[in-house]
Amino acid sequence: MADTIKLARTATYEHTISGLLTKRADLFNEAQRIRDRLAEIKNDIGALDRVLGTLGYTGNLDAEMPRQKRQVLFGPGELTRAILDVLRDATEPMATREIARAILAVNEQDPRDRRLLTEHTRRVSKALRILKRHGAVVGAGDKGGNMLWEKSRKS
Repeated sequence: MADTIKLARTATYEHTISGLLTKRADLFNEAQRIRDRLAEIKNDIGALDRVLGTLGYTGNLDAEMPRQKRQVLFGPGELTRAILDVLRDATEPMATREIARAILAVNEQDPRDRRLLTEHTRRVSKALRILKRHGAVVGAGDKGGNMLWEKSRKS
């Protein structure tokens, strides 16, 4: 087995780095092509909807769509525990988006993904309002109108 493995002839990782950068660029370009294709599909659906309306279709187009499987991001109580863990470790009050970003990082997801971050922020915001009602967290607005959250002293 050892006879079939060829050892690198250089002491640096230049070839590996070059290959990884090339692969990263390829994946980035593929993601861009997928986004472009998705935009084309959405435009085509819009055009079909307009033609259906022009031809006199009066039904509910959304009802005609196939059901999509619901994506479960958090199990029961998992988001609440994650929020409380983040706030427990915080040294100062945190904004909802900061909490969502911290949860993404803990779950080894990409906090730079805007759509994912926005979706998590919305869910974290709702969970924080429920936690506030139960007295587990305290929220106060800052000068910009953003809510800053911290763990309640009594919990």
